[in-house]
Amino acid sequence: MIKIRRSKERGHANHGWLDTHYTFSFSDYQDSRFMGFRDLRVINEDYIEADQGFPKHGHRDMEIITYVISGEISHRDSMGNGETLRPDEVQRMTAGTGVLHSEFSSPTEKTHLLQIWILPEKDRLEPGYEQKAFPRDEKRGKLRLVASKGGDDGSVHINQDVQLYASVLGEGKSVSHEIANGRHAWVQVISGAVDANGHTLEAGDGAAISEENLLKLTAHEDETEFLLFDLK
Repeated sequence: MIKIRRSKERGHANHGWLDTHYTFSFSDYQDSRFMGFRDLRVINEDYIEADQGFPKHGHRDMEIITYVISGEISHRDSMGNGETLRPDEVQRMTAGTGVLHSEFSSPTEKTHLLQIWILPEKDRLEPGYEQKAFPRDEKRGKLRLVASKGGDDGSVHINQDVQLYASVLGEGKSVSHEIANGRHAWVQVISGAVDANGHTLEAGDGAAISEENLLKLTAHEDETEFLLFDLK
């Protein structure tokens, strides 16, 4: 069973400096039909103008993953981390008992990113931070594990039974993913277009997959990029 969440149907807010699209309910956008999928709670697609961003603010009890598509975002937090995140890098922040952080784009370049929230396996975890690079060639033509509970295959570690894969496919190229009994998947298309078990997904589209044992993804365009979540 595949349920598609079309890009144009997502929540939307334009604050001038921030143009954002909400796959699931977030902030002032609330829809009881879209409160998340399994342990996946937030996928926000943000376009941040140059030299703009989020001043210091707090989070707790959430696994937060940032995936930059273009531009860059500079991160500072109350744990003492100060890093700049660029395309082909993944950042994981465990908010746990509480973290303050700020995020700002480059002074000269607009930033396009996905911010992803995953519910942790338990509350009040010790806050943590991790950032790793996954070169585009490692994602090309395959599903590259970029986040997992065990930090497997060099992925960032998250405190939940979720595997997050990233992929870049050329036109007509395919990848397949086996979904174990009782597990589910979510596909989020970043660019291009992909066929997911006979359903066409375009940039910004997402799809919830349940009761399917095999997911085959075939690109309709060159440089099609997407994320795949394997969820309990």
